[in-house]
Parts: sequence; C-alpha cells; structure tokens
Amino acid sequence: MGERRHHCCKLWLLVLALAPWLHASTGATTTFTIANYCAYTIWPGTLAGSGTPQLSTTGFELGPGQTVRLAAPAGWSGRMWARTGCVFDAAGAGVCQTGDCGGRMECRGAGATPPATLFEVTLGKGGGEDFYDVSLVDGYNLPVVAIPRALRGPGACNATGCMADLNRSCPTELQVNCGDGGGAIACRSACEAFGQDRYCCSGAYGTPAACRPTSYSSIFKMACPRAYSYAYDDSTSTFTCSADDYTVAFCLPASGIKESDAVFLGAQIAGGRGTGAAEGNDMAPPAYGSGGAGAYAPPAYDSYNGGGAGGAYLPPVYNYGRGGDRIPPAMRSSSACITTATTTYIRPWLPLLLLILYFA
Repeated sequence: MGERRHHCCKLWLLVLALAPWLHASTGATTTFTIANYCAYTIWPGTLAGSGTPQLSTTGFELGPGQTVRLAAPAGWSGRMWARTGCVFDAAGAGVCQTGDCGGRMECRGAGATPPATLFEVTLGKGGGEDFYDVSLVDGYNLPVVAIPRALRGPGACNATGCMADLNRSCPTELQVNCGDGGGAIACRSACEAFGQDRYCCSGAYGTPAACRPTSYSSIFKMACPRAYSYAYDDSTSTFTCSADDYTVAFCLPASGIKESDAVFLGAQIAGGRGTGAAEGNDMAPPAYGSGGAGAYAPPAYDSYNGGGAGGAYLPPVYNYGRGGDRIPPAMRSSSACITTATTTYIRPWLPLLLLILYFA
C-alpha cells in the first residue's frame, strides 16, 4: 500500500513538472476582449481566416462602455473591426454606414466593406508566438488599439493600433461623408479611391521592392506609426507575442494606455494628458500594474446576450467622445453616405474555459 502511494506521488510530481509544457502544447484558448469606449453604439464584426473556424459570434451590437469576450482556439487567424451607423431589423438584416458585411448583424463569413480599420491576428500553435497588427490598408473608420495581456512567455509585448482621428485629417478626395455637412465618417485608402496599381501594390507594383509608400499612405503612417499604411508595411507594423488575452479597444482614451505607447499610436498628448474622450467618457480603465505594454485592464465586462497628396489636411488628433469632443456624424441613422466624388456609399458568452491538464 505504501509503495502504491509512493508511486502515485511520483506520478503527481511528474504531472506538475510537465504541466506548463502540456498546457502550451495542447493549445489553450485565447480570449479577445472587445471594448467600446466610443460615446455611441458600434457593431463589431469578426471574420476567420481560411482553414480556421468562425468565432461564436461574427457580429453583434456593443453599447458605450460595454465589452464582449470571445474565445479562439490555438492557431486561429482572422480579423476584427467595428461597424458604425447600423440599423437592423428583427431578423438581423440591415445596413451600416461603415464597415458593413453584407447587410447582416452576423457577418457569417463576409468581410468588412472598406474603408474600415482592421485588427488582424494569427494565434500560435504549440506554444508558438502570435502575430498581430492593426491595418489601415483598407482605409479607416474608427480608432482601435490592440493590447496583449496575461503573457505566457518571456518579454514584453507591444500595444499597436491607431488612436488618431483620421477622419478629421483625411484628404478631401478620400473622404466618405453623409452629405450633412458633419464631416467625414470614414477615410478611404488610395487603392480604393483610385484603383491604380501603385496604390494597390498590384500588377507591376506587386512586390515589396516595387511598391513603396505613397503620399497618401504616408499620411496614415505619420499619424499612426505602428499601423499598416500600405500592403508591404511589415517591418514597422507586424508584432509578435504569446498572450492569453487581447483587448481590442475602440476609441480608447489616451489615459487608458501608457503615455509612451499612446504617442506611437497616434494620440496627441497635451500637457501630460491625452486630448479627447477620457475626461468626457469617464471610461478610462484602471491601472493593472503588471508592467509592459499591456498593463491596463479593460472596462467592466458586460456579457453579450444577443446572438501629395490630396492637399492640406489637419494634424491628426484623438478627438472622440463627449465633453466638447467631436462625435462622428450620423452614427444613429442609416442615411446614404457618399464620397466626395458623389458616389453612393451603401454596401450592404462567456469565454470558453481554458483546458486544464493538471490532473488531480
């Protein structure tokens, strides 16, 4: 009997010793905490990459100050974005002013109609690193920041994204507006606006050597140095990490992230404080205290119950929220939005438990 207990004890110690390796090699899930700091409702969408499953929801409504958590398996790849100005009927059919995905609440495998700011990620397998970025290649509609947290591996991980209001600094010929004089609600890429190979990195410009930054992509890059500004902008825009959670925050105030990161993400810091929504929204997350780039907790969790350029431009400013800050126009209507070229622009929970391999 004593020998049997001694044998079991040895097995238990072996399991404890191997547990971290087992945990990594079997691929624990990663949680995406999608947070809305905007002063208005948004409708996030998700799209899985080829060969990976769609997440538990591919589209949902998210009010100001709310968050939703979605779980993804090891090796998952895909993108996330937010739609604005949506109206849906009881069956989930409708239309969004920006980021629309086929005119449905649930995107169901449809991607965002440009222009839309995208968070893109490929999760590692077997303890491998994740690759992630925020892309303006398909244009811009909302500020978004991606913050990795709960690190599995050594070293710090970088926050990335774009906190600047590029709708305000968008060249006239790239603007999307609703014709109500309220300003742009989105900023197109030069590729979408003009369809030329040199802007799209296609045809004779389809290689990294041939396709270089343009005056238009440089506007995006100057405003948000860590975000993709054109197709081959890899060296300064792709990041790696081993994280259990990514906060994907829309309209995050500058006070919600380390100042050193906020500057590189396009937030304008004035007198030691970021301009924009922090004071008006009162949604700044509390300090988490773990250090590194992802050292701030997201807002309170609310479970989801429903399924040369173009001329002169204003300096980029983080400028969303209440308290005198500009709220993008027409976010509560489904009115027709147009580009400056007068083109009609209408184009139609809890998280899973981590696998526990610590045998009792």
